Amino acid sequence: MTGKDSIYATEQEVRDFTFDANVVEVFPDMIQRSVPGYATIVSTMGKLAGQYAQSNSNLYDLGCSLGAVTLSMRRNIDKENCRIIAVDNSQPMVERCQMHLKGFKSDVPVDVQLGDINELEISNASVVAMNFTLQFIPQAQRDAVLEKIYQGLKPGGVLLLSEKIKGENDIKDNLLIDLHHDFKRHNGYSELEISQKRTAIENVMRTDSLSTHKNRLEQIGFAHTQVWYQCFNFCSLVAIK
Repeated sequence: MTGKDSIYATEQEVRDFTFDANVVEVFPDMIQRSVPGYATIVSTMGKLAGQYAQSNSNLYDLGCSLGAVTLSMRRNIDKENCRIIAVDNSQPMVERCQMHLKGFKSDVPVDVQLGDINELEISNASVVAMNFTLQFIPQAQRDAVLEKIYQGLKPGGVLLLSEKIKGENDIKDNLLIDLHHDFKRHNGYSELEISQKRTAIENVMRTDSLSTHKNRLEQIGFAHTQVWYQCFNFCSLVAIK
């Protein structure tokens, strides 16, 4: 069982956000109340993985957290000899992900690893999923990570990328932020919680604009990039090699 997210409900000295054991315990509630359309994003990533998975290939879930995307992918894969490699740099997340996977039987094997995406080798991949993960990688390292993914993808392989984005200018960005904060209020977060979470996250999550994402993917070499979901400042894309 997981609890209700009340991490920032009381006034406190706000530290940089980390995916520690406290976050793990409330993560499902936190993500559902913070990311509009999260269930739709996860289920659709699974369907896209099933569509683009190739026989005898690897599928990666980078920044797998509790394994929601991994499970969604595994439910939709019907190609032969596929393997999912799920990676996260949080030990509590990895441990809980392994527990969740034990509860679901499948013919698709999953290798859950504790590791740094920057140091991970990507090979023989037909699908790579990054569900709100790239935004936590330092901006100076993002090109290298995506280039490595591109090189590790088989022809016709895809990158499934979900990100929180910033507006193209201050006016547009403030509009998206206001809409998102209103979404969080509607889901029961107080002004104190919204403010303190924003302070905690600002040094560890640096967002890019949608145009920055698209241009980066095009420059790396992806032949086609398509946005298939956006609500407020949350966006999901598929990039096809």
